[in-house]
Amino acid sequence: MSEAGTMDVPPRLAVDRLLDDPQTRIIVCCGAGGVGKTTTAAALGVRAAERGRKVVVLTIDPARRLAQSMGIDSLDNTPRKVRGVQGADGGELHAMMLDMKRTFDEIVEGHSDPERAQAILANPFYQSLSAGFAGTQEYMAMEKLGQLRARDNWDLIVVDTPPSRSALDFLDAPGRLGSFLDGKFIRVLMAPAKVGGRAGMKFLNVGMSMMTGTLSKLMGASLLKDVQTFVAAMDTMFGGFRTRADATFQLLQAPGTAFLVVSAPEPDALREAAYFVERLAAERMPLAGLVLNRVHGSGAEQLSAERALAAAENLEEGRIVDQESGKAGLRDSTDPDSDTETDTDTDTDAETRTETRTERETAADAVDADVDGITAGLLRLHAERMQVIAREKRTRDRFTSLHPEVAVTEVAALPGDVHDLAGLRAIGERLAAGVPAGA
Repeated sequence: MSEAGTMDVPPRLAVDRLLDDPQTRIIVCCGAGGVGKTTTAAALGVRAAERGRKVVVLTIDPARRLAQSMGIDSLDNTPRKVRGVQGADGGELHAMMLDMKRTFDEIVEGHSDPERAQAILANPFYQSLSAGFAGTQEYMAMEKLGQLRARDNWDLIVVDTPPSRSALDFLDAPGRLGSFLDGKFIRVLMAPAKVGGRAGMKFLNVGMSMMTGTLSKLMGASLLKDVQTFVAAMDTMFGGFRTRADATFQLLQAPGTAFLVVSAPEPDALREAAYFVERLAAERMPLAGLVLNRVHGSGAEQLSAERALAAAENLEEGRIVDQESGKAGLRDSTDPDSDTETDTDTDTDAETRTETRTERETAADAVDADVDGITAGLLRLHAERMQVIAREKRTRDRFTSLHPEVAVTEVAALPGDVHDLAGLRAIGERLAAGVPAGA
């Protein structure tokens, strides 16, 4: 707390400095689901490319919003250049979407001879494993990251992490699948094939409890044969999975990697962000900071919610001014000489003018009432906005009080969805500015 008794302002995340640093080779956007990781990753990629970096964005988002926002019909396992993004000094942007099974197939093809690779790819057990094992998507995302980094065709890789039930799955997957595919797994699956009979099937069921529902549907002698064939073909590759998993984990810990935890100013999202920050610290992974998305601001924050509501009530109840008596006074003094008129035509003209003035005043009263009603409505909307801002600030302050060392950039909420490069550029500008609109 500062001397004034207010919450200290957290350090500001310098996004442009991070993007411009040639030592930054990998940026990983992670966090809870639905907080804007995909949009953040794409916006960072666009901004980095237009500032001179050669960038590839890897997304695992099945909604395909990234492709649409970049003007690409579809994304696949091959990086595609994004047109309309051209930066100084040769900066350019590529984008791709992870194809989990294709990535697994590429590993098989790259680490075995053609005959053995074909036998593995055609094996029903492998097909179920590559398409349905829990954690395979996260593991293959890390495999693809390793492949992109090894090719060295880009000087910056931006990763949009998988939309998993827990953000921590992304960190756990390499080790989990690496352990699953090491020597112990081979021994477990080979044992029933050697024992045979009911005893073998009973032992096999223990190993199968680790697998997804897809694999559990395969039963009987056919499964035993598929497993035996699969293990025999993959025997020389299992150690490679463990080695690559360890190498990927070390890559995530390397100085050239920067993690950005993406969140929304909501209690559940920031609780998971805090948990992720703590996990990154425990794993000694480099955290660049927190991106706080969809933050609300106002250009009239000097008008508090309480004052706005009071003003709205005054307008609605007519307590600001006695409008009727004021207007009546004006009507009484409009024509001071009218009582001296004696001519019949003049009297008629005076009555006509009086009626006309009355109609105008009635219309003016109606307009005034409409304006008052609209103004009161706007004041109430402003009060609601100020209440939202206060609630978001309290939520953010709880996070920063627990993690005062974490740099933060706030991204103003936009009125609509981002669906093109212009929208991504707008998000990039807000990321770099680090303050909500109107602040």
